[in-house]
Amino acid sequence: MAVVYFAPWCGNWRMEAPVIARLYDKYKGNGFDVVAVSEYASQDDARGFFTQTGTSGAPYTVVVESEGREARDKTTHYGYRQIAGDARRWGSPFNIFLEPSKLNRKGDVLSEKAWVVGGELIEKDAEQFIREKLGLSEQSSTEPCENKPAAKP
Repeated sequence: MAVVYFAPWCGNWRMEAPVIARLYDKYKGNGFDVVAVSEYASQDDARGFFTQTGTSGAPYTVVVESEGREARDKTTHYGYRQIAGDARRWGSPFNIFLEPSKLNRKGDVLSEKAWVVGGELIEKDAEQFIREKLGLSEQSSTEPCENKPAAKP
């Protein structure tokens, strides 16, 4: 599952939105879900973003957390970014990948671990991670670095 924080007016989000849509379309049948959280824009702006893209609406669930830029420092999105060390001023998009099978359904802390991407996704890496977590890939999404001597100039 991906929770994607975005601002409809953000150029970085406009670059990432097609990536999220492709990943969702490709893996929704395998249990991958997306919840997009619109920030710093009205509900109409959030709705308008998805209709501008030539679709009849968002292919996944979209909710609105804040409707104005003045709310930035009061949102959960801003709090999550601070915890994750994301120093960007606005921070859209901001992606949190969760494994539903590992969520704690009792208590305040829903998950002990999440894969957080502050900024646009690299589609290949996100897809590899999704495939691994859905059990569709034998290959690990992370590989250890090798200790190789530096190349001589």
